[in-house]
Amino acid sequence: MKSATRSAISPLTAPDDLHFAFPTGGVAKRAFDITTAMIALVVFSPLFLMIMALVKFTDGGRIFYGHSRVGHNGRSFKCLKFRTMVMNGDEVLRKHLHNNPEAADEWRATRKLKDDPRVTAVGSVLRKLSLDELPQLFNVIRGEMSIVGPRPVVDEELTLYDNFAVYYLRTRPGLTGLWQISGRNDVSYESRIAFDTHYVQNWSLMRDMSIILKTIPAVCMSRGSY
Repeated sequence: MKSATRSAISPLTAPDDLHFAFPTGGVAKRAFDITTAMIALVVFSPLFLMIMALVKFTDGGRIFYGHSRVGHNGRSFKCLKFRTMVMNGDEVLRKHLHNNPEAADEWRATRKLKDDPRVTAVGSVLRKLSLDELPQLFNVIRGEMSIVGPRPVVDEELTLYDNFAVYYLRTRPGLTGLWQISGRNDVSYESRIAFDTHYVQNWSLMRDMSIILKTIPAVCMSRGSY
């Protein structure tokens, strides 16, 4: 993976203008996104209702969770998910990282925890099957996300991209993408940045369709999901 990562990111040349009027793919990609999201919402509506009931009746807390993420041209938006964590998740995480140095190192390196104490029982299943991300279809319709694109990041994560951040900012983050079909949390953050850069540099509508098709077995096998 190391050599593949280097080859994917080696030809980087940062553009002079960091403001991109139109996201990668333009009108064709946007039309594809809207059509696909609308069809998916209709098809998965019974599943939506079932998950909403499970999340609500588990602990009585809110159903949806919106977290601020960086979008096209650096604009922030609320990335929607079904809530998979306890309501006092920030406090639980802070105490866990304070009491577990190894977990703190893992969090600093990947912004993820393989054994996350905040995740509920229902949330664990939703995450395994990536069902917690279905509400992001609304982000797609609103023009904040795309069906396929880089994984949405928070502000502090974007600093890890260094010069490669210009490629992330060229497009809308995606509901799925190269990272999701290539091992997800089992790959390094360096590889994740390389995947995002490669995707933007080599975008095509056919490539988007291919990634969507490959997402289905990746989700079913729960590769790298936690």
